[in-house]
Amino acid sequence: MAQAQRIEKRAVRRSFGRAARGYDEHAALQREVGERLLEHLDPIRIEPARIVDLGCATGRLFADLRRRYPRASLIGIDAAFPMLREAHARMPWWRRMVAARAPLLACADAERLPLAAGSAELALSNLMLQWCDAPAVFAEAARVLATGGLFLFSTFGPDTLKELRAAFAAAGGGPHVHEFVDMHDLGDALVGAGFADPVMEMETLTLEYSTVEALARDLKRGGAHNALADRGHALGGRERWRRMAERYESFRRGAVLPATYEVVYGHAWKAQPRKVADGRAIIDFHRGPPG
Repeated sequence: MAQAQRIEKRAVRRSFGRAARGYDEHAALQREVGERLLEHLDPIRIEPARIVDLGCATGRLFADLRRRYPRASLIGIDAAFPMLREAHARMPWWRRMVAARAPLLACADAERLPLAAGSAELALSNLMLQWCDAPAVFAEAARVLATGGLFLFSTFGPDTLKELRAAFAAAGGGPHVHEFVDMHDLGDALVGAGFADPVMEMETLTLEYSTVEALARDLKRGGAHNALADRGHALGGRERWRRMAERYESFRRGAVLPATYEVVYGHAWKAQPRKVADGRAIIDFHRGPPG
């Protein structure tokens, strides 16, 4: 599976870095999806010694993970350093003083993790995959997880922001809204990366706004800028924005404009490797019953 569109990572880091200071105030959707994501752990019996949060942002999931797994050590990874500054500031002062219990924070790309192979038992990611090459992230998660480890994630599906995409398409010009990978393709990519028994779920959430300007402001303050590598770098102009806003009005429901989010949840287990590092196959021989 190939990423639907190529993302410019520098633009992503810059956007989320600028949004870091006020991120928690404007990330209501991310907060809600994160809570629902962690609820998927309720029926799963696992006692991880080390947990890796990929795209941890300001570290909102740390407290819940600590409550669930009080003996586990936590590692937060994010590509935007200002987000990690906010995550560090979120920690109580006494936990920062006791470094052994404070989450370790690393500024890194989720496609190239600075972690040893087989060093964690649980890796999770909340609404980050859409900014990455998903198969590359899956491959790194599989490398970092020990055999039998769990990978849990949420991301956006193809119907996300369908109203905004349609409105910009009607206004003309280049692509302005990202495309998102289908749930079934993500499941296939998990298997291709070395995971077993993938479980995929999807739900639709709808946010409501009084104006399209309010939606755009919410997206910007949450770090969601247009980061497509082939995006136009010139300003779209007032006329294009006017046409887009006029088209968006056709979706109005009474006093509100809807913004649809297709949220995909998935989890899978790190399977026993079938090959060693040099490519040779691993073959298991099982002795049969005596003749």
